[in-house]
Amino acid sequence: MSPPAYARYAGLLGLLALVGVVVISLLARSNDATPIPPGHGLPPFAVPLALSNLSGDANIATHAHQGSAGNVPACSVRGPRVLNVCQLYERGPVVLALFVDDGSCPAVLSDMQALTRSFPGVRFAAVSLAGDRGDLRRLVRSRHLTLPVGIDEEGTLASLYKVFSCPQVDFALPGGVVQSKALLVKPSFASLRARVHELVAASRARGWRGSA
Repeated sequence: MSPPAYARYAGLLGLLALVGVVVISLLARSNDATPIPPGHGLPPFAVPLALSNLSGDANIATHAHQGSAGNVPACSVRGPRVLNVCQLYERGPVVLALFVDDGSCPAVLSDMQALTRSFPGVRFAAVSLAGDRGDLRRLVRSRHLTLPVGIDEEGTLASLYKVFSCPQVDFALPGGVVQSKALLVKPSFASLRARVHELVAASRARGWRGSA
């Protein structure tokens, strides 16, 4: 007897999620599997917000007419339906999670959401890599997330940000310079809070006067 349709569907979704993780790992290995080091700038990108009706590939262009990377610079792509990392770091320190919507990986988003109340000047955001948009929307709503969550349907940022674990959490100073090594596994809430404290202190040492 053939398995029920829902069982086959669930199995397919699990397989696709596994393939997504493997693809991300392979992409990272091709880039030396080294996240962006401290002192380097976050690569610019703009992606659709998961809850918006905007569709399209990630724009990662650094200048105009870059073909598949984008026709206009990513930093100039803005609006209420867009998650733009340049716009985030122009306003303050950034905590950015790149993740695959599978297993325990998205759990870090709830911890980030909880920290938004304690660190109102810090820009928390997340991007789902190569995920299903319907599933991602349900995730955002079920966890009552107000931090911006974007979707990179092609997984372009996996290579750009050299993602090889899930989640990968990057910490950047105002202006987009990476402040400290990325977290490559989900930290405890206390550890994540401590890292954000360090980010705020480093930002203040560089002259940032936003609210903490």
